[in-house]
Amino acid sequence: MTETLHPSPPTSAALSLAGKVALITGAAARIGAEIARALHAEGCDLLLHYRHSAKPAAALQAELQAARADSVQLIACDLNAENAIAQLEQATRAFRQRLDILVNNASSFYPSPLAQVTPSLWDDLMGSNLRAPFFLTQALAPLLTASGGCVVNLVDIHAERPLKTYPVYSIAKAGNAMMVKALARELGPAVRVNGIAPGAILWPEQGMDDTTKEQILQRTALQRPGSPRDIARTLLFLVRDAPYITGQILAVDGGRGLQQ
Repeated sequence: MTETLHPSPPTSAALSLAGKVALITGAAARIGAEIARALHAEGCDLLLHYRHSAKPAAALQAELQAARADSVQLIACDLNAENAIAQLEQATRAFRQRLDILVNNASSFYPSPLAQVTPSLWDDLMGSNLRAPFFLTQALAPLLTASGGCVVNLVDIHAERPLKTYPVYSIAKAGNAMMVKALARELGPAVRVNGIAPGAILWPEQGMDDTTKEQILQRTALQRPGSPRDIARTLLFLVRDAPYITGQILAVDGGRGLQQ
């Protein structure tokens, strides 16, 4: 029997990110900003989305453009707004007329105890964590297909193990995880779709007591928090070094998922 040989995977030089274009949602601060720094350092031009964080977004743009002029554009919109997806699509086409990397990072995260869940709360959490990334990927699929690009969703370890008092968020992230797998099949072979599920990387912005933090860390194999840079490094691996990986979600959680 004669074995059919397939073309070799692209070389590391072919996978250079220099001159590539990336759109990052929720990019003004925290994990989104670190992803922006990492991609920009690799030579990407960036379209950075934010909702309310105008000052941090402008500061990040200035920081990155000090290293490479005219390489970063900002766009402000509420992803749950009716025209948000069309606005982002138009901005992306106008920026560089191409798109190589889409990072669906923006996310609303706050408690939703069962008795307090309302339709508007449901719509808000489902909108930013599930609906918006789906329809944004749909809208930008032609550009990504033309470039042979990739999509990375920021999922969550709680897509598999729900976080108490956060049922709607957990449900939305579970849908986001399935989106990664479903869209990998829909958009292949031209476009790869993967996800990253962070663990204890950054504590919630609304605060968390030290006892709760310590309990969380004790449930991780490494017994220490990670950093946004850990997420950015993982994303670089997925977009630059993993041309034969699609439909996968990498947990960056210090081994917390091993807890029984």
